[in-house]
Amino acid sequence: MALSAHIEELRRKHKVLSEAVEAEQKKPAPDGLAVLKLKKQKLFLKEEIGRLQLQ
Repeated sequence: MALSAHIEELRRKHKVLSEAVEAEQKKPAPDGLAVLKLKKQKLFLKEEIGRLQLQ
């Protein structure tokens, strides 16, 4: 897989996680632990994207 394709896939996953965070937060009783886990996954992807873009 080309580097640019890999970065685009990571961006897609980041967007999906963003949507999942929004959906969870809109629930009448959001699960704070689930939101925290999703946000950690988003941060990991963001850092990975940044690291790969520097190469």
